[in-house]
Amino acid sequence: MRNTPLFMSTLAAIVGLAAAPAMAQSKGDWTLAAGIHQVAPTSNNGRLAAGTLAVDVGTDLKPTIAGEYFIADNLGIEVLAALPFKHDIAIAGLGRVGSTRHLPPVVSLQYHFNRGGKVSPFLGAGLNYTTFFSEKTGGALATGTLKLDDSWGLAAHAGLDVAVGARGALRVDLRWVDIDTEVKLNGADIGTVHIDPLVYGAAYVFKF
Repeated sequence: MRNTPLFMSTLAAIVGLAAAPAMAQSKGDWTLAAGIHQVAPTSNNGRLAAGTLAVDVGTDLKPTIAGEYFIADNLGIEVLAALPFKHDIAIAGLGRVGSTRHLPPVVSLQYHFNRGGKVSPFLGAGLNYTTFFSEKTGGALATGTLKLDDSWGLAAHAGLDVAVGARGALRVDLRWVDIDTEVKLNGADIGTVHIDPLVYGAAYVFKF
């Protein structure tokens, strides 16, 4: 193998990463995670109009930010926020019939394992509030008015932090969020859509 500058710089980076001190979470610490996540609704979103219409809600990818305060060593309260997600809404046999935007803030209590280690997994559970807005109709429902009610639900969170220094880590994580919304068309209730997405992505975590 030739001793190229690219190889040497890559090797130096790996050695530096391995030698870097790990990020630990102690009582009173704050962390901020900035990343990008995809909201992927469940494949079966329910049926509307007395079970006659099968609904499909599309996915979306947006930047996210999460702040966490440690109330005890390794135990933190996290608040997740994001730019508004946009989802297309389709009905089997009719195609795309509308879209909506939503904000799904989540508050979680989560425990971080392997304090001070290079790799620190974590688990969390919490509560989600989802507010829907900017609903639009199209296609077969172009002349209608669509409204999705706001939703409260439980949420679960799991992930892995890989330390890149005393105050930084790379994070990959996965959430499940319970989001069910009552749908109104022209003011009439037509059923419930079960979005219940998996939310997955990556972020950089900085400890204050």
